[in-house]
Amino acid sequence: MNQEVVGTALIWLDGVADVAVGWLSSPAAWSQAALLAVAFVLALVVSRRLRPVLVRWLTPPEGQDSMLAQGRRFLLSFVPLLFPLLAYGLTALGEETTRAMFGAGGVIGFGKRLILLVAARILVREVLNDAFLRLLGRYVLVPAAALNLLGLLAPLTERMAATTVDLGNISFSVLTLFRGVIAGSLLFWAGAWSNRQSADYIKKQADLRPATRELAVKAAEVAIFGAAFLLLMSILGIDLTAVAVIFGALGVGIGLGLQQIAANFVSGVILLLEGQTTVGDFVALDGGEQGKVVKMTARAVVLETFDGRRIMVPNDHFITTRVVNYSDEESPNRYELRFATVPEVDPGRVIALAEAAVRALPFVQLVPEVGGEIERFGERGPEFLVKFWAMGLDDGANSYMGPAMLAVWQALAAEGIAMPFRRDVVT
Repeated sequence: MNQEVVGTALIWLDGVADVAVGWLSSPAAWSQAALLAVAFVLALVVSRRLRPVLVRWLTPPEGQDSMLAQGRRFLLSFVPLLFPLLAYGLTALGEETTRAMFGAGGVIGFGKRLILLVAARILVREVLNDAFLRLLGRYVLVPAAALNLLGLLAPLTERMAATTVDLGNISFSVLTLFRGVIAGSLLFWAGAWSNRQSADYIKKQADLRPATRELAVKAAEVAIFGAAFLLLMSILGIDLTAVAVIFGALGVGIGLGLQQIAANFVSGVILLLEGQTTVGDFVALDGGEQGKVVKMTARAVVLETFDGRRIMVPNDHFITTRVVNYSDEESPNRYELRFATVPEVDPGRVIALAEAAVRALPFVQLVPEVGGEIERFGERGPEFLVKFWAMGLDDGANSYMGPAMLAVWQALAAEGIAMPFRRDVVT
């Protein structure tokens, strides 16, 4: 194997030497080299003069984030490629001239391949900001351009195309697998980027209900990655009828062994369509789970409890069990404060003091108005009830009952009205 590689390398070096000697002894090659040098110098001069103009024109004003501004920033990132693009275009014109005059263009063709290598290096070093794309460019694009410059890319691809790998009844060439890996990586990277962009755009649409936005985000995600998968199958040359058979078998598997996952997925779609429960709601389930909805996925709803813990509740629990939704952004919630006093007090005075104390709290709504009453006569004295309304829930982020009880205590204590307390007697 090593001898074969060495022999192939020696044959290639002999061919390179023959080509170099031919170029050095050919007037047509000299003229091509001269045209190539002129194209490089001219492209360098024009790019240096044109680059500042393009930078000024493409740079958007500070603070602008419109689609036009984003498009200008995107084009601005490609300005470093101005020199190789100009050089490639001028070299192509020179190649047409030399082929028309001398019927040959080997030196010019070598120059074009050299420009492609330069462009690949500039693209990786100055244009690409994404770590994955830069890695792909460094280890795939630049080596491919270098092999193309040396004339080794075509023989290598032919060898890879001739080498096959068998996967069951399906046979792939090494070239197809390599192309599939590269294409799949690019497609799913582009899918992830497109999914992020579409999700950001959808979430900015304030006219849509939160549930509708979540459903649109999930639908866009399925559509984007579904299209990427089908395109990858086409690139690999896999018959889509085979894919249909695979999905048919997968459907049977879902029907037999993945019923719960399918039920959760369908339940999640129903939740998003109905919009009865959405992100930001405070809910309580029959199973005892309660908290604020912070995320709705295809499999579960994520609740955040008072103490910051997160609970993943399967979507079908919201369909098959009773759910209490305490959140309503359109109307306040009612709270009831109960307390007792000693028997030797005027109930009307106690009610008036308690109502005034609660009404003075900043979070209490005046409409509906605060109401107090005697709830019952207890063993320790009359027991009172004060009803008040506040926007939001007493859920940790908001604290209503504690300040209300403190205000009533202070109001009664200031008037010398005592509150009896139960004393537990151990026998």
